[in-house]
Parts: sequence; structure tokens; C-alpha cells
Amino acid sequence: MPEVLDRPVTSPRQDKPRAPSAPRDDYRSFGNMESRNGLQERVEIPLMLRALGLPRGGRVLEVGCGRGVALPVLSERLEPEELVGVDIDLSLIRAAGLRVSRTQTRASLHIADVRDLPFDNNSFDIVIDFGTCYHVGGGVKGQLSALSEIARVLRPGGLFVHETRVAQHLAHPVRSFGRRLPWARVATLAVERQAVLWTTRRRLGPSFDWSRQD
Repeated sequence: MPEVLDRPVTSPRQDKPRAPSAPRDDYRSFGNMESRNGLQERVEIPLMLRALGLPRGGRVLEVGCGRGVALPVLSERLEPEELVGVDIDLSLIRAAGLRVSRTQTRASLHIADVRDLPFDNNSFDIVIDFGTCYHVGGGVKGQLSALSEIARVLRPGGLFVHETRVAQHLAHPVRSFGRRLPWARVATLAVERQAVLWTTRRRLGPSFDWSRQD
């Protein structure tokens, strides 16, 4: 069985434990669509990995992993040293746990908010997001928190892989209408490669030292 962290965790930037097992008031998960899941598993993710030429190995994090549809494919195609999935919804993490167990995928699962990730600075080589940052609560401030957290947990030179606005519009035309991410305010995530539906950004700069942050 995969490791599922459903107890309070402590973020590297705070001393007080938090209990993220219940969704936040501003959180609303997408409904389960098996046809969409199958399309993502068999077509979308393999195409993305081929188009972007992502490296194998390393530590890989998927934020907003939901029911874990992508995790077995990422495990097979990228052969990561460590694969981690996080989602804010406990019920989705439990569904992901069943999926990775059934497919014998080596992955650890955590209940966590992308705006406050429970991982050390510079922990991952690749972070993958299939649209979560577009839909976090808190408007631009929430989106900025999510992107800043992703930059924090990426090692220098690490890659952030995310869907473009085009992909979001095709997948969720109503819910994604008018939504864009504040990239200009996250200069440490620089565009490296684009493939219409997906973009790769490389984390620039030295290792983060959050003890010096306000």
C-alpha cells in the first residue's frame, strides 16, 4: 500500500502543526469523469511527456493529484527515484491510494494544500500540475502563493510542468474562463519549452533560504 499522510504535518516555514485533512472553504473539486480520466491516462500524459522531453529519474511531485490518474503513467514513463502526489481533499487521496495500490505504483500520497506544501526547500527535480494552480482559492493571491510554494520546493534547475490556458479552456471552458496565472510576479520560474497545451519552466537562482524571508 502507498504511504498516505493523513495526520497533521508541519511546514518548513511554520512551527505550528496544521490539519489539512478537510477541504478548505474555498476549495471545490472537479467531478469524477472516467472518460476524461482514461483520455488523460492513455493519451494526454504520454503526449505531454514526449512533447516536453522530460528527464527520467529524480524526485517528482504532482500537485493536485486528485484520484491519482497520472501517477502510474508518471511512474512508468519517468522512472523517478521518488514519486509524490498531494491533494487537499482526503477522499481524493484515498481514491488515489486505491489506484496506485491496484497498479502497484510506488508513490507516497499526502493531504496538503499547494499554497502551503509540507516539504523542505529544494526537495524536487520536477513538479507537475494538471491545472490546479488555475483553480486554487484566494484569487491572484492564492495563485501567487501556489506558484511561490512550487518554486520553493523545486531545486535550482528543477522543472515545473503545467498546463497552458489553452489546455485549461479545452478541458474546463466554463470554470477556467478568464483565469490566468501571475507569472510576472514569479521570476524564478522561467519558460524553457512550450508545446501548445503544456509548458516547462526552469527554476532559476540559488537555493532558497526562507529564514531570510519576511
